[in-house]
Amino acid sequence: MTSVKEQAAISRLLSFLQEWDNAGKVARSHILNTFIETNQGKTAPELEQEFSQGASLFLVRLTSWLRLTYMTGWCLDKLLKSIGIFLSAVSSNRYLIEFLEVGGILTLLEILGLEKIKEEDKKESIRLLQVIANSGRKYKELICESYGVRSIAEFLAKSKSEESQEEVQILLDSLVHGNPKYQNQVYKGLIALLSCASPKAQQLSLQTLRTAQSIIGTTHPSIVDCVLKVLRTMHLEVQYEAIELIKDLVSYDVCQALLKGLVALLIPSVKETSKLQHKILNGREPLGLGLRLRAAGGGLLGLGSRASRLTAAPPPDPAVLQLTANLPVFLQQAAAAKAIGVLARSNTSIAEEMLHLRVVHSLMAAMGNTDHSNSQRQASLTLESNAGDLYMKIDSIQADILAANKVNVSKALSTSGISYNSMNLGPRDENQLTYTTYFQKENSEGKE
Repeated sequence: MTSVKEQAAISRLLSFLQEWDNAGKVARSHILNTFIETNQGKTAPELEQEFSQGASLFLVRLTSWLRLTYMTGWCLDKLLKSIGIFLSAVSSNRYLIEFLEVGGILTLLEILGLEKIKEEDKKESIRLLQVIANSGRKYKELICESYGVRSIAEFLAKSKSEESQEEVQILLDSLVHGNPKYQNQVYKGLIALLSCASPKAQQLSLQTLRTAQSIIGTTHPSIVDCVLKVLRTMHLEVQYEAIELIKDLVSYDVCQALLKGLVALLIPSVKETSKLQHKILNGREPLGLGLRLRAAGGGLLGLGSRASRLTAAPPPDPAVLQLTANLPVFLQQAAAAKAIGVLARSNTSIAEEMLHLRVVHSLMAAMGNTDHSNSQRQASLTLESNAGDLYMKIDSIQADILAANKVNVSKALSTSGISYNSMNLGPRDENQLTYTTYFQKENSEGKE
């Protein structure tokens, strides 16, 4: 037989539940406010004591109302926070199971894809998914089996809130840890995110990819192209994370493909540059890109070819120059030169491997790109010239020579390395060496 105290507690519970059942939207909002203020941070036993061992009766009402109203978004933030109090409570496994049994995961994932829902409400949904994922491996698998990775990744790509995106990163990081069955699914989702339009999403995906890569141990074939395309970004924080990932990837089986890709980016292909060419003016083909295009029969059109020499077009107006300076292909070229420099300085064997890929020839060609000073600067720094502003001293003739160079350095030259101190930076002089003759001399000495 229950005591008078227990009967009073049960009576209060029934009265509270009846109040909830009879309340309208406004009244329920006030009830939720009071519940959140008085029960935040309580453990499961404390919640049971508060509700006279009937806390689950209130939780089932919350989940039922969630499923009925989540598409409208009304009072959704308070509702999700109230459910979160149950799910995040210590020893709350019973509440978690009750929430999952009524399709809680699917509801939370659907909230992420609804356009009418506020960003703050979606962030609360992500936090609840974090609580579920942190509860153990089987719960991570349930999220992934509910097409959770796709929904979460899409929300990360479309979200306009950096706070929400950072919460998503925490969730994805949780899903990739201790989830061997679906960790590859998360890994592929992160790679797919690299092509999204959000710089913040790209940055967070690259950071999480580094963690995922170390856990999985093997690489996906598409990761090389995806990471190299990210180098087109104008955002330095994204570029930094991409280069950090590249530094990790050279330790895996994609190293050769990655190095070849980086070197290839130093000389944009005809496909990438043809659409950027200026129209032929006054019977002259301008060198607007500062780069020679590959001839149809192979090789580069250089100063030594039989074709008539091309002359530079009149300087375009400032608007065109600014547009050209920000073209993704040139940003990618500069970032590739920077990444090559970082790799070469950190690993001698990688530097030697890139020499076999004719990286010196490609870097010199990048230095000839007078339309993008950062490409010239990064290529100059990677070639370890003594002056960081070398590219500013190059005249149009020297830029032409650089862009059309046929240098082939397949092994280390001399112990002094590659130096530009003795190269021609001013008017031609018999006592000075041009870029071409300098490397011809070095190559001939190396053969001897």
